[in-house]
Amino acid sequence: MEPLETLTGHTFANAALLAEALTHPSLAYETQRDHPSNQRLEYLGDAVLQLIFTDHLFVAFPQFSEGGLTKLRSRLVSRPALAAYARRIALGTYLRMGRGEEVSGGRDRASTLADAFEALVAAIYLDAGLEAARSAVLRLCAEDLGHINDAPVELNPKGELQEFLQAFALGSPRYSITREDGPDHLKVFDARVDWNGKTLGIGTGASKKEAETAAAASALSGEVVTELRGATKVETL
Repeated sequence: MEPLETLTGHTFANAALLAEALTHPSLAYETQRDHPSNQRLEYLGDAVLQLIFTDHLFVAFPQFSEGGLTKLRSRLVSRPALAAYARRIALGTYLRMGRGEEVSGGRDRASTLADAFEALVAAIYLDAGLEAARSAVLRLCAEDLGHINDAPVELNPKGELQEFLQAFALGSPRYSITREDGPDHLKVFDARVDWNGKTLGIGTGASKKEAETAAAASALSGEVVTELRGATKVETL
């Protein structure tokens, strides 16, 4: 486990805690032996991560409201984010699990990796306290914290367009895929967003979601929305 300890920056005094954090529940089920799994540690690790990130964001963004801080924290503690932290240190390669779970892709399953990362944080916390856990988390998540520092406001063109148009109480934007082209591994989609009988924007992407997002971004800088932004009163278009 030395490479993993090097990556976290923490050397365990109680190696049993680390072993427990890396033990998937499938091992006990498959071997019919009493192997403590990482489920209890996962529960504790979730709370420890919440505290560490909450404290970090509270200090780093004094201008943000409670709602803004909550949105930032959700980006750091989401399942995809936790799985990404785990993959960054190849945590899946250290897991002890049943053969069936391994064969079915358990070592790279997002939920398994997210749970294991939470359990690892909890193990460090129990082994050496909150400051040790904080040091490890800020070390392992430094890249993601840097992204948030650089761009604290997450770009969400579809949400922004929806919120803007709702202020005029004239219906929600409607998205449609107008073209789908290319082989399965290299698809290209065209999307259009319409509102109140007018086309607001069009966009292209490698997925339907990406194309719709591009269409929304186009709409936000388009003629109709620009006119609405500058209008002093609502006019039915």
